[in-house]
Amino acid sequence: MALVTVTDSARDYLAQLIEKQDVEGMGVRIFVTQPGTKHAETCLAYCPPNEIVPTDEQVDLEKFTLFLDHASVPFLEDAYVDYAKDQMGGQLTIKAPNAKVPNVDENAPLPDRINYVLASEINPGLASHGGDVSLVEVVDESVAVLRFGGGCQGCSAVSLTLKQGVESTLKERVPEITAVRDVTDHSVKDNAYYQ
Repeated sequence: MALVTVTDSARDYLAQLIEKQDVEGMGVRIFVTQPGTKHAETCLAYCPPNEIVPTDEQVDLEKFTLFLDHASVPFLEDAYVDYAKDQMGGQLTIKAPNAKVPNVDENAPLPDRINYVLASEINPGLASHGGDVSLVEVVDESVAVLRFGGGCQGCSAVSLTLKQGVESTLKERVPEITAVRDVTDHSVKDNAYYQ
């Protein structure tokens, strides 16, 4: 299993861009800035031969070499690079679910696994609305109490977003979770047993 998956369309698109640079042996480097933090960004850059770092991992994509920044490798696990054509010409997308937190396995403590799902799957979606969500605590060993910040606070759709999106994703990824509560819901303790 490749660490980073580059679809054929993305490879062909990148190969075209490289050709335009007209540099012999030009490759593409993928790296994560501020890896392991919520500010992590996954970046692609041209990599001419004189900028190759000896510790980089190299992936031969036939048309060019993809260089993986050594320090970023744990955060690039399961990364996916795709290119989709649209009316505007097309868009290159990079999904790196482990950029903000390195992957955790199913034996990791429950809070770690919840935080991983929040950082890798849920917060990137909320970020476009200026919101984010964090784990406050796990109560009754199966109820995740979350704090919604940023644009989610006081948003009338928060209960819908919370219930539908966050809860279903968390239950799917972390099967021990039976319910999700919002920390601002002061009736958490009283209502916990009446679903």
